[in-house]
Amino acid sequence: MKLKLSTKLFAGFVAISILFAAVVLINYQLSRKVLRNSQRVERSQRITGEATTLLRNIIDMETGFRGYLLIGNEILLENYYEGERNLLGRFAQLRNELTVGSEQYERILRAQRLFQQWTAYSHLLISEKREARRRDPNQIALEGLEHRGLTTDLTGKLLMDQIRVVFNAFERDETTSRLGQRGKLQASIRETRILSISITLATIFLGLLYASYLVRQISQRIGGMVTLSRRIADGDYTTVHDPEQDEMTELTDSLNVMSNTINSNITQLEGRNQELDQFAYVVSHDLKAPLRGIETASRWIEEDMGQELPEHIREFLLLMRTRVHRMENLISGILELARVGRTSQADERVNVRELLQEIIDSLAPPEGFRMELPSYLPTLTTNRVQLHQVFSNLISNALKYHDHPATGTILIGCREERTHYTFSVRDNGPGIAPEYHERIFVIFQTLTERDTLESTGVGLAIVKKIVERQGGTIHVESAEGQGANFLFTWSKERQRRQEARGIEAKAAGNAATTASTHV
Repeated sequence: MKLKLSTKLFAGFVAISILFAAVVLINYQLSRKVLRNSQRVERSQRITGEATTLLRNIIDMETGFRGYLLIGNEILLENYYEGERNLLGRFAQLRNELTVGSEQYERILRAQRLFQQWTAYSHLLISEKREARRRDPNQIALEGLEHRGLTTDLTGKLLMDQIRVVFNAFERDETTSRLGQRGKLQASIRETRILSISITLATIFLGLLYASYLVRQISQRIGGMVTLSRRIADGDYTTVHDPEQDEMTELTDSLNVMSNTINSNITQLEGRNQELDQFAYVVSHDLKAPLRGIETASRWIEEDMGQELPEHIREFLLLMRTRVHRMENLISGILELARVGRTSQADERVNVRELLQEIIDSLAPPEGFRMELPSYLPTLTTNRVQLHQVFSNLISNALKYHDHPATGTILIGCREERTHYTFSVRDNGPGIAPEYHERIFVIFQTLTERDTLESTGVGLAIVKKIVERQGGTIHVESAEGQGANFLFTWSKERQRRQEARGIEAKAAGNAATTASTHV
């Protein structure tokens, strides 16, 4: 079963969330372990401190006791009684910190028993010392004490030495235990760092790995869509099967449907283009043949009747031949408009100055008509025939419609832009009123009566179509009596866009329909 992209994305987010949750849980457990070891070290330090304080208090009691026995000053017994009041509670507090039955616990019990024996011994001697001084205020040291022998046989000293031995052993074992706990603490901290960093890096790596997988999947699918779109744009309408069956499949299916639709439409348009070609053949051969027959018949009539032909009939025959020529030119213009862009022509290097010289020579301006070219004209790679048609139509119109050809002037201009050239064809003729600036580019539209000046009204329509197919624009700047300036743009780059055959076929069909209507 194929997984959808949304499912893969959701699964990835869930997996990454689980990984991060695992990281948090593991870090929490490791931090608890570190905390426990830290608490154990702290507890050991506290126990050692309590034991040290307890021993110091016992030593203070011993010091006060000995001093009192020597000089009999009651002040020296303050530390003794204060220690006696605190030590029983301190022993109990220290035992609470220890595990019952442990070696350290037993040591504290033994130390407490030894302390109790020492306090019994010291209480006995203190009471005897106090009684002896009551009888003899000048009594010194141990004179007159009944149990003075206890001091000479070092009973008190032996008890105190045993207490010190017990506390020293207690402190030594506690220090050893604490060092072990500190080692465990350092090890747990080190373990926490290593595991945290390792798991975090592993999580990031797995997240990035899955993200790169998803990005690669999506980019490949989008790349496939782009390739399919380019194939359609390049004219390859072969459908593509998408085995993934996910959200992108819908887009692929849509592109396949569009491809099939375009292919079907193009097939229909190709058939209509063939019909249009057949129509053009009929127009160019079958329709022109009767027109030439009419012209030939009119000339035969003139030749056969000779001088007997009335003048008004001769004028009628001349008018008939003129109309026949107009019809032939109209048919040729329509066919030329229909063929624009339908026949492939190779681009070539074109020297615009040489091209304009060739056009001017072929049009043969009347004597006195001045043609001016700019100092700079480019050499570009383009369709020579189409650029020739544009300049030829614009220059011939300026010559044809000029009201004073003997003093006429045509100025050719060129301005280079970043992506295109802007050419201009300016004349000093009668000019064009602003309301006709758009109309003159419509097929069959002329500004003069056809009987006054022979014109088909197709030339500027051809110019507009050629310029726009090259990706440029054309417009006119003019006013009545001020001449006309036609400006058009021409791309610097070679045009590589595919011909919009459907639009072209439709335009040609409309042109053919219009032509048949006018005929």
